[in-house]
Amino acid sequence: MGDAFLTVLYILLGLLAALIAVTLVRAAFFKPPKKDFGPLSPEKIDRARAEKNLSRAIAIETVSYPEDELVDWTKFAEFRDFLDEAYPLIKKNLTRETVAQASLIYRWKGSDPSLDAVALLAHQDVVPVSAGTLGDWTHPPFEGFNDGEYIWGRGALDMKNQLICIMETVEDLLAEGFQPLRDVYLCFGHNEEVVGSENAGAHAIMETLQERGVRLDCVLDEGGAILPVKAKGIIDKRLAGVGIAEKGYVDYEISVIEKGGHSSQPPAHTGVGKMADIVRALERHQFKAQFQPFLSDLFGKIGRNTSYPARLVACNVPILKPLLKTVMKKLPPAACMIRTTTAATMAQGSPAANVLPQKASVTVNFRQMPGTTMRDVEEHIRKVSPHKNIEIKRLKGKEASKFSPTDSRAFRTIEKLCVQANPDNIVAPYLVMGGTDACFYEPICDNIYRFAPFTVSPELLLCTHATDERIPVSTLGDAIGFFKRFLREMAGS
Repeated sequence: MGDAFLTVLYILLGLLAALIAVTLVRAAFFKPPKKDFGPLSPEKIDRARAEKNLSRAIAIETVSYPEDELVDWTKFAEFRDFLDEAYPLIKKNLTRETVAQASLIYRWKGSDPSLDAVALLAHQDVVPVSAGTLGDWTHPPFEGFNDGEYIWGRGALDMKNQLICIMETVEDLLAEGFQPLRDVYLCFGHNEEVVGSENAGAHAIMETLQERGVRLDCVLDEGGAILPVKAKGIIDKRLAGVGIAEKGYVDYEISVIEKGGHSSQPPAHTGVGKMADIVRALERHQFKAQFQPFLSDLFGKIGRNTSYPARLVACNVPILKPLLKTVMKKLPPAACMIRTTTAATMAQGSPAANVLPQKASVTVNFRQMPGTTMRDVEEHIRKVSPHKNIEIKRLKGKEASKFSPTDSRAFRTIEKLCVQANPDNIVAPYLVMGGTDACFYEPICDNIYRFAPFTVSPELLLCTHATDERIPVSTLGDAIGFFKRFLREMAGS
């Protein structure tokens, strides 16, 4: 018995030693593959013009609201007139039409109609400035002030920067005599910031193209920027995140109907008390976490660029998935990447403190993972609720997108251009937490990517939709260069 035990122990120790040795060797070779894409050719870019036009674009208050009657449509007309005046070659050579009141479709006709088209997306609208915060801005939000380092204002990061750089790109290419083989569409929605809108301009654009039999080879919309990734002794690179999918969005109002009455004679559980039970149940019974393939790709690409000790962990992501999933579930910024999120955000009871509620309601916001539908969310609410006599009303929402492939010509082109621009760029797929117009194009395109070729700090990204939104002027030229090369590659062949 003792000899057998020792034999087993020796075997186990030998296997452990072998595993450690394999891990050490594997980590040593766990490095990014060498990709020699060659040098970039210099681009002629009029950055001064781009800065001027971005400032002018920001100064036009194209604010969108859920209620159409609140929208100042004259501002969108002014914006269209501005684009005509600022980009005369585009006005002369591209057709433009307006759909759904203010969304724009530009078509640059290619020489080979048999080829699928390329679409660059942006949205014209911006979010309002929060009430009471106007005085907190360093420079007025609709001035477009340029101090030489930053251009300040609402839309500087989301996303008049991308719209203007796309227009600058096409104007430059026209001046250079470039003629695309494929049709190129510039699609600029007018109400992207209205989440879950039933009258989304981007949807109207897609339907217009679909009715005409247009099929898109690829779509490029807003998404991940180029962010510095630094951890002393571990990594000093830049992450260019390419969104290959986006989460869904749905708001549900959950209500309990009661008799009501005077608060001096309360039941054991009022409607508000029952709603509290429901909220607690939803928070305690979260959606199942999923370690999607894009996460392995993301962790793998970052891990290959870390120092040797860190690579000991990074090279074993497939083995460590259960542990990683457990840790990620505890961290809200990470948990949202692996499961549908649940957030109780609003509640209503009775109109007075001494009145029992006849109807108690809570609004819960869910962000669905791809593969989880709005119907799945409603079924989940009914399943986990401890009170079954409830009313569930969907207020607004949209389904999660599909995943786009990472082996397409478009994705490879994005990766190539990013690495050519800076060998320290790590190009990796990720899941977009918010919403974009890109999701509406799935009926006519399989290759949909969300990427903004602007180098900004994580701190600066926090200014998006917030006070002192601004963009470094130094990054505009790089973005225009990216878009010019992208169109040459994707539309020129």
